[in-house]
Parts: sequence; structure tokens; C-alpha cells
Amino acid sequence: MEDKLARSARSSPSAVFYVDFTLPARFFESIPARGRIVEFGNMQTSGASILVHSIIFFGLITIFTIAIRLHIYTG
Repeated sequence: MEDKLARSARSSPSAVFYVDFTLPARFFESIPARGRIVEFGNMQTSGASILVHSIIFFGLITIFTIAIRLHIYTG
């Protein structure tokens, strides 16, 4: 039981960052879209989409590390 708990504690930070990185990328894949204001799931990444995704990712990481006091220990 203790080994399973330790393994879960080691993998939880990577799971948080994985979810924070992939979910905004899937929702805001192409802002602005080529033909519409917002177009979801067209599998074409634009420069604006990369910028929006980076801002969202930075905001979520900032919230998790400062407000919630999530600490990532490596090594």
C-alpha cells in the first residue's frame, strides 16, 4: 500500500502539468480561425493559438505554484 501511495505522489505533479498543457491546446487550437472567429478541432495551429495557449499555460502554472502552493520536487 505504501509503495503504491509513493508512486502516486511521484506521478501527480506530472499529471497536473500534462492536463494543464493538453486541455488548453485542445480547446483553443486555432484562435483566430481561418474562416470563423473561433474554430475548434481543425488541427491547424496558428501563431495566435500558440500565444493564447502559452498565456493560459503560464496562468495555470502560476496559480498552482503560488496560490495553491503546489511544489514540484525533482531529484
